[in-house]
Amino acid sequence: MSGLAALLAERREPGIYHWHGAFSVPDVEHTVEHAGWHFAHIDGWHDAETKKEFLRAVGDALHFPDYYGKNFDALADCLRDVEAGESHGTILLWDGWGPFAWHDEKAFLKALTVLGRRVADDHGGPFAVLLRGEGPHVDGVESLD
Repeated sequence: MSGLAALLAERREPGIYHWHGAFSVPDVEHTVEHAGWHFAHIDGWHDAETKKEFLRAVGDALHFPDYYGKNFDALADCLRDVEAGESHGTILLWDGWGPFAWHDEKAFLKALTVLGRRVADDHGGPFAVLLRGEGPHVDGVESLD
């Protein structure tokens, strides 16, 4: 977990990264929470192949309020409200992002843009997105490994 460890120790800037760690979700969650960060998970292999499914899954993962409108404007609004609280920040592990990226490239790139704005906005504390699994090449997304 060396790349993740560097991120959690704040030796690596929060961002959107490809991550190839083959650890179970509970192990990643434990590691992230043990380091004092909030953990959220999207299972794109089963729950987020379309825009509609992704917007629902990210809202569920980040515990958005009932009034979350499940569109990209509402996603941006609710992401601004994701606060680190007493934690160091938030890690969103997005397993199986590839099916969404292949199914609807335009919506996937919009999702990354919206998530990227939250990464850049440190108002609510650090926010990082880990894209795990195979998918198409995405310009500007570095590997965390």
